[in-house]
Amino acid sequence: MSIVRALLNLRSVHWKVIGLVALACTAMALTVGLLVHRSTLDRSMHEGAAKAISTLDREIRDARTTGGAPPSATPGELPASLLRQVERNGSGTLYENEPPAPVFWAARREGGQLYAIRTDMTADLLTRQALDRHLWKYSLLTLGVVVPVTALATEVPARRLRRVARTARSIAEGDLDARTAMGCWGGDEITEISATVDSMADSLQERITGEQRFTADVAHELRTPLMGLVTSAGLLPEGEATELVRDRVRVLRDLVEDLLEISRLDAGAERFRPREVALAELVEESVARTGLTATVSAVGVPVAQTDPRRLDRIVANLVVNAHRHGARPVEITVSGRTITVRDHGPGFPPDLLANGPQRFRTGAAERGRGHGLGLTIARGQATVIGAALNLMNDPADGGAVAVVRLPATAPADLCEAGPSGSARP
Repeated sequence: MSIVRALLNLRSVHWKVIGLVALACTAMALTVGLLVHRSTLDRSMHEGAAKAISTLDREIRDARTTGGAPPSATPGELPASLLRQVERNGSGTLYENEPPAPVFWAARREGGQLYAIRTDMTADLLTRQALDRHLWKYSLLTLGVVVPVTALATEVPARRLRRVARTARSIAEGDLDARTAMGCWGGDEITEISATVDSMADSLQERITGEQRFTADVAHELRTPLMGLVTSAGLLPEGEATELVRDRVRVLRDLVEDLLEISRLDAGAERFRPREVALAELVEESVARTGLTATVSAVGVPVAQTDPRRLDRIVANLVVNAHRHGARPVEITVSGRTITVRDHGPGFPPDLLANGPQRFRTGAAERGRGHGLGLTIARGQATVIGAALNLMNDPADGGAVAVVRLPATAPADLCEAGPSGSARP
C-alpha cells in the first residue's frame, strides 16, 4: 500500500520528472511544428509566385508566337490588392485561399495592356495540410512513447529514494538494525545519500550500544559495594541520622536495580511467560506493594493471558510515577484488557509525549524530581509482553493518563519455555 501511495503522490520527484519531460517534449514538438509549418508555407508562397509568373510569361510568349489570344484581363476582374501592386510596380502576385480552390494570381501591365493568370494551388495546400497532420500525429506518438519510458526510467531512482526514506523512518522509530543495503550500486547522489544514512545508523547504534554497555557495567560494579552498604546501614544504631542514611541507601539500591533492569531489557534478556491473570486483583496487589494510595475500579471481571510479574512491574512504575510527578487522587480503571492510570497533576510534558520516555529525563521541572527510569522500564516491559503503552494528557483537566493495552492472545513469538528473566516485582 505504501508503494501505491508513493506512486499516486503527484508531488513526488517521480511525477515531477515525468511532468517536466512531457512539458519539454510538448514544447519541442510545438516549436518544431511551428517552424516547419512556417518554413513550408514560405517556400510554397515563393514557389507559387514563381510558378504563376512563369506561367504568365509563357502564356504571353506563346500567344505572340502563335498569334493566339493572350491572357488579358480587365481591372474589375483582378483583386483590389493585386491591382494596386500592378499600378504601383507594373506587375504583382497574390495568393488567395478562397473557395472553390486556392489560387496564385500573377498580373502585368505591358504596352498599355493588362495581363493576368491564376495558377491552381490545391495540390500544394493538400501537401502542406498532410505535412501538418503528420507533424501532430508523430509528435503525439513520440510523446506517448517518451512519457512511459521516462516513467519507467525514473521509477528505479524513485524506488531507491523511497527505500532510503523507509530506512530513515525505521531508524527514527527505533530500529537501529535498519539499513538501505545499497552498497556502491549506481555511484550517484542517491548512493551517496544511502551510504550516509547507513553510516549514520552504524554510528548511532555504536553510541547507543556503548551507552547501554556502560550503564550495565556501572550497575554491576555498584551492586557489590552497595550490598555491603545496605548491610552496614542495617547495623547502625537507631536514630534520625540512621534513618536518613537508610533512606538514601534504599534510593541508591532502587536506582542500581533499575539500571540493571534496563540493561537486561536493552540486551533482550527478559523473557515472556504468560498465564491467565485476573487483572483487577493483580492491579490491587501491585498498588498495595508500592505503599501508595490509588483508587482501583474494574468493569466486569477482566482476565488476560499475560506475564503477571512484568505487568505488575508496569503498573507499579506507573503508580509511583503518578504520585511522584503528578497529584492525587490517582485513579486506575481496568476494563477488558485495558488498564488506565491517571493522576490530577500538570500532565506529561510535550517533549515526553512527542518523543516518548527517556532515561534520566523527567521532562519538566513541574513534574518533580527523579531519574526518569520508571516510564522507560514500563515501556520496555510492555514491549516484552506485547502490550501497548500510550501516554497522553486528559483533555478536561490536563492530568497525566497512561493506558496499557494487553494483546488479545499471548504473542507466540514472545513466549519462550524455560526460566523467566529475573525481573524485580
